[in-house]
Amino acid sequence: MMNMKTKNLSILLIVLFSVLITLFAQNNKTEKFKVNGNCGECKVRIEKAASSVSGVSIADWNIKTKTIEVTFNPVKTSLDKIEIAIANVGHDTQLHKAPDKAYNALPECCKYERKKTL
Repeated sequence: MMNMKTKNLSILLIVLFSVLITLFAQNNKTEKFKVNGNCGECKVRIEKAASSVSGVSIADWNIKTKTIEVTFNPVKTSLDKIEIAIANVGHDTQLHKAPDKAYNALPECCKYERKKTL
């Protein structure tokens, strides 16, 4: 009798755990925004900066469209924090201009034409 109760409790816990994982996974959000850059080196740098933000699970920058697609947990981070992380490594985003020091430190092939204001 005790063995059956233990088995039922185990099954219940497994189902509950599965439901919780599904609920947390559904909380992730996917967004796209523009990020200035030119080449494969830029891609690596931009994606690494975005991925370094806690809560970001996927970061994929498209060289042709100059757009990054990020999937993140909005409970852990925000789009603003992700854009700031990218700007801090030298790449202007839609809402954040990279500090001049970070932009100037980019390799020559990565320097894009900057807008005067964002």
